[in-house]
Amino acid sequence: MEKLTFYALSAPEKLDRIGAYLSERLIRDVGRHRYGYVCIAMEALDQLLMACHCQSINLFVESFLKMVAKLLESEKPNLQILGTNSFVKFANIEEDTPSYHRSYDFFVSRFSEMCHSSHDDLEIKTKIRMSGIKGLQGVVRKTVNDELQANIWDPQHMDKIVPSLLFNLQHVEEAESRSPSPLQAPEKEKENPAELAERCLRELLGRAAFGNIKNAIKPVLIHLDNHSLWEPKVFAIRCFKIIMYSIQPQHSHLVIQQLLSHLDANSRSAATVRAGIVEVLSEAAVIAATGSVGPTVLEMFNTLLRQLRLSIDYALTGSYDGALSLGTKIIKEHEERMFQEAVIKTIGSFASTLPTYQRSEVILFIMSKVPLPSLHHAMDSGRAGENRNRLTQIMLLKSLLQVSTGFQCSNMMSALPSNFLDRLLSTALMEDAEIRLFVLEILISFIDRHGNRHKFSTISTLSDISILKLKVDKCSRQDTVFMKKHSQQLYRHIYLSCKEETNIQKHYEALYGLLALISIELANEEVVVDLIRLVLAVQDVAQVNEENLPVYNRCALYALGAAYLNLISQLTTVPAFCQHIHEVIETRKKEAPYMLPEDVFVERPRLSQNLDGVVIEFLFRQSKISEVLGGSGYNSDRLCLPYIPQLTDEDRLSKRKSIGETISLQVEVESRNSPEKEERVPAEEITYETLKKAIVDSVAVEEQERERRRQVVEKFQKAPFEEIAAHCGARASLLQSRLNQIFEITIRPPPSPSGTITAAYGQPQNHSIPVYEMKFPDLCVY
Repeated sequence: MEKLTFYALSAPEKLDRIGAYLSERLIRDVGRHRYGYVCIAMEALDQLLMACHCQSINLFVESFLKMVAKLLESEKPNLQILGTNSFVKFANIEEDTPSYHRSYDFFVSRFSEMCHSSHDDLEIKTKIRMSGIKGLQGVVRKTVNDELQANIWDPQHMDKIVPSLLFNLQHVEEAESRSPSPLQAPEKEKENPAELAERCLRELLGRAAFGNIKNAIKPVLIHLDNHSLWEPKVFAIRCFKIIMYSIQPQHSHLVIQQLLSHLDANSRSAATVRAGIVEVLSEAAVIAATGSVGPTVLEMFNTLLRQLRLSIDYALTGSYDGALSLGTKIIKEHEERMFQEAVIKTIGSFASTLPTYQRSEVILFIMSKVPLPSLHHAMDSGRAGENRNRLTQIMLLKSLLQVSTGFQCSNMMSALPSNFLDRLLSTALMEDAEIRLFVLEILISFIDRHGNRHKFSTISTLSDISILKLKVDKCSRQDTVFMKKHSQQLYRHIYLSCKEETNIQKHYEALYGLLALISIELANEEVVVDLIRLVLAVQDVAQVNEENLPVYNRCALYALGAAYLNLISQLTTVPAFCQHIHEVIETRKKEAPYMLPEDVFVERPRLSQNLDGVVIEFLFRQSKISEVLGGSGYNSDRLCLPYIPQLTDEDRLSKRKSIGETISLQVEVESRNSPEKEERVPAEEITYETLKKAIVDSVAVEEQERERRRQVVEKFQKAPFEEIAAHCGARASLLQSRLNQIFEITIRPPPSPSGTITAAYGQPQNHSIPVYEMKFPDLCVY
């Protein structure tokens, strides 16, 4: 062997003839089953290949690959493994000269076939599969960085390589489940095809360039489809974790796009399959968010929300086509619900990884998809349409709640912009109790920036709130601006939410939490005064009971007011205020416990059936509170005014009975209290339509004026001088004729028929002034 190597190095032009001779000998020995000579020939070829790097090595490599192919075609496992080992050695050699005509198609196919070996002997099967994986690894290493070689990223190659690796990754050998001794453990790990396949897959994906990611991911998706691996989803999640951690971070969004497209393609698949894809997407998106997700953020949320809406339609209609027919796949509602929960969970987990500015965009995007009863957003009509609207609203609000959880934004103007807050609060006026509860929880998530939310999960009248260890910061200037702009809107919706008959304990807990968090996060003196007025107005709702609320709701409103005033009195630290609140609470404890949260907000509330005879000692008095707070610098004049919610156009759009009654009641109160009741003329009703018409008309007039000015300017710029002069001359003559008419009328007034100009009631009227005594304005001087 030494002499042969020396000869080949001395005369490199003979190398191709040496390779041809050895190839001929090896093929003959394989045919005659002389396997010892086969091993000697392959050893000689390996050593020559390792030693020689001359320019004429290409022809020798052709002979070498021909012999490797002959061994791989053999049915003998040992020869296949021998050929694979030689090919792996060859793959690790960096050739000095490029090859323009070499093909590895046979090797890709054969190695992929070996990866799927089903030999009866478990040990031999493991060795063959591992050889196949090593061979594929060798092909990738040999071709991936050489532009002159066959493109290994072509679909015909990737469709063989990737499924072969996934097959071994999926089928962990039975031998691995046997517990080896500690000394044998490292060796067993090396012999594990799953470990080797994972390393090879990571290496393959790590070498993938931007344009090749798609070809590498598509076979993964097809493999998971063909083998129904989305439903257990454990293997699918593992695969995509390997993918996401192996590729370059800047390519992450390509994988996300592939998954989104695959989800769309499977929109009519079983709910369990879609749920598996969504959960894989969730895991992949969280990993991708640490790198670069880029423009796929809104695309991802758009796809998820579209799938959510489709799932709602499927659950309502019971089929994928909207109508049941022969051969239609019947949809299981609980599976669709499971899919919807998976989508919502994915939306929340991905949103939690986004930076604040992107999260704000996502929140606005989701809110824009919520169907609302307004003039700008059409809603489905009919019974089925109402169900679809309701389910869509609930699912989107659930998604919004997931996104808002943990959202930290120092500026409330950015966290709750006007267009978002208006749409969110309009859903608080809907009849559905579940939707209203979601709105309250979403508001709480946004306002709670110091983690105080869980401390108000139960409503109580603590004698010392210091045990809650509240985190309180001074209200910032931005928050003050926010409250000046939106406070009345918030108060109004809280007030109207308190008056709902369908409220349960969770609603009152959410309302209490919202009031408490506003007091901690966004309160200044003016806000504190307004919140106290609001809660006292809620107490009046329970006392007067014009809404005909059930007993539980009235007791709950009394208890809610007691809990909040107990909290705010201790936050304001005004002793007289605290004393008054404490006295009323103590009185209620002795004689009316059904007006306190400890008796109302429990599993079995203890209520009183007679709430009409509530004495004044049980109530928090506005005059008393105004007196004690006015002495401490608060605005006592404002405290004396009863709270009346503002009216907006959405009251008419919401179609709510209670709101309609509120409007008519307020109009009636205003007219009753007006001193000019008899003299007042009925004013024209200003509705949304009239305002819209006025705005549209004014815009149209402005457009016409702008167009007229443009035409005048264009005319003076482009028209010939003679035409402009003629136009100005005509206007001047017209003005002169009008002035002449005015002067003629002024100089000669019309004669009176009787000769004497008299006015009514016989009083003489002054004659018209002569022209020479007239004083003309400057504008009339021509």
